Amino acid sequence: MNLRGGWFLIKHTWMSWLQQPIFFFLLAFGWMIPTLIYLFVWYTAAAGKTIGGMTQHEFVGYYLVFALVSQLTYSQTNWTVGDRIRDGSLNFQLVRPISPIFHTVAAEVAGKVVYMTFVIPIACILALVLHPELHPTLSSSLLFLPSLILAWLLRFFWGYWLALLAFWTTRANALLGVQDSLTFLLAGQVAPIALLPSPLQSIARVLPFRYMVGFPVEVLTSHLSTVELFTGLAYQVAWLLTSLILFIVVWRAGQQHYTAVGG
Repeated sequence: MNLRGGWFLIKHTWMSWLQQPIFFFLLAFGWMIPTLIYLFVWYTAAAGKTIGGMTQHEFVGYYLVFALVSQLTYSQTNWTVGDRIRDGSLNFQLVRPISPIFHTVAAEVAGKVVYMTFVIPIACILALVLHPELHPTLSSSLLFLPSLILAWLLRFFWGYWLALLAFWTTRANALLGVQDSLTFLLAGQVAPIALLPSPLQSIARVLPFRYMVGFPVEVLTSHLSTVELFTGLAYQVAWLLTSLILFIVVWRAGQQHYTAVGG
């Protein structure tokens, strides 16, 4: 692990991305649109009443936090891993004195910084107009950041090991699409987990997708009990360890299988 070289690569990638902010602002806005649609759907549905114990303005708070968390945890760079394997450009990264994962992490960090310069102002404007309500407790406020970091790491490494299946198949990106679809359904974007049908709630609380996005949002916006908070964190850690093991196994096996000319 060349940590000094990795940090330099992150700074260099960040500066290069800042040279074309409009392109990345458009990407960020495109990713925000589904969340904003459901914000206004539930905002309209809850006018003058509560749904599942949530008021109109609590739905606003939930979806604004969801938009921020989703942008911070979304690993767009996993979609490029398979391309580098298929076109041989991974060769260049393999012969450098730094792990190829640093290239992906550098793009991840750079993207988060650039996207947030767009997403945060939009969220602030919507907050001024729609008046969100949040009721975080001291424990939930303290646990939000750890849950957010775990969510990003889980979403990143889970998508990374799926992308590495491109060593054996040209359809690895289809698996990333399935992951995004399951995250859309089971992570609280269509509706908060508490409002899903009971069978889907049970599935969501076991599978990793809720813990990639929805759980940190619930930590900050819901009245989760202490047991629910620490149970959720335990699930995050367990699924993160699983994704790390899968990443290491698939990466080592993939390197032995990998052959390419060019790059």
